[in-house]
Amino acid sequence: MIDRDIDIRTKYGVMNTFITHPEENGPHPVVIFLMDAPGKREELHDMARRLGSAGYFVMLPNLYYRRLREFDVESSGREEMFEHMHSLSNAMVCEDVQALLDFAVSDSAARDGKVGCVGYCMSGPFAFAAAAAFPDRIAASASLHGVRLCVDAKDSPHLNAGKIRGEMYFGCAETDEYAPRQMIDDLDRHLAGTGITYRIEIYPGTEHGFVFPSRQGKYHKAAAERHWERLLSLYGRCL
Repeated sequence: MIDRDIDIRTKYGVMNTFITHPEENGPHPVVIFLMDAPGKREELHDMARRLGSAGYFVMLPNLYYRRLREFDVESSGREEMFEHMHSLSNAMVCEDVQALLDFAVSDSAARDGKVGCVGYCMSGPFAFAAAAAFPDRIAASASLHGVRLCVDAKDSPHLNAGKIRGEMYFGCAETDEYAPRQMIDDLDRHLAGTGITYRIEIYPGTEHGFVFPSRQGKYHKAAAERHWERLLSLYGRCL
């Protein structure tokens, strides 16, 4: 695997981004990996490597770059984490996705054409919004225990879901205070009327954050492995 740390300039500053992809048999389809609230860190780098080793050019940006280059939740605390998280919007992250797509065009290891996306927790709605914002590029997008997917807000991503042309996957925890079952049911009802290709899957016996190995008391190995199966199947089918 080839790992790189790249600075991608946007009109808001420099978005430091981790890129990983196989050494051979390129160029590879692009997958944009959007971080959860604790930020870009080695745990996510390892997850990006696992995805990349299956044959993808994976881009993991620091979405907090407008405020700081590095964030460590252990030293900074959850209050600061929530401040950074609430500083973002779907529109802002879609602008960042555009910058990532523009950069990928110039990289010989990245294949042109259809792109994948995945967002975890706070980035679930970002991956959902990006699929609608870039319907001609994003052919497969996934939200894992995503929050604010279908809410009473003018920028709720479900409102633009009808624009999606690719496949959309939602992997949801059975018990999730940040993404309650009522929201998931409302989302399902809404999407059923859009005609888009989507799947909502509830992972039995799981809580918010179940895919992350270091999330003590929340990590669910069997469910985490299922999520990898779902992602690889989605991208293999669509990209």
